[in-house]
Amino acid sequence: MFIAMNRFRIARGSEEAFEQVWLNRDSQLNQVPGFVEFHLLKGPEAEDHTLYASHTVWKSKSAFEDWTKSEAFRTAHARAGNNTTGPLYLEHPKFEGFEVRQTIGLAKPAAA
Repeated sequence: MFIAMNRFRIARGSEEAFEQVWLNRDSQLNQVPGFVEFHLLKGPEAEDHTLYASHTVWKSKSAFEDWTKSEAFRTAHARAGNNTTGPLYLEHPKFEGFEVRQTIGLAKPAAA
């Protein structure tokens, strides 16, 4: 598996607008081969920003790379940064990609 993350420093007071951009976008992810799941995470608040992260799980690094070259990716990101309420981001998102080396899940109950 591969986890793709972007960190966003969102200007204080712009959190609701930022979340609405994500909640209302057509991500196209559920149509992409190799996609597993997506999370939008809200983190700690600082004096001038709130930290957010997008966290996408893929079956493989190559599935993620294929997504970034796809028409679905271009469609999903066509409106990125288009905001009518002013600047949301204090800086460009910071991308981090991780290849999964270990996964621990909840134990499954024994069949009766």
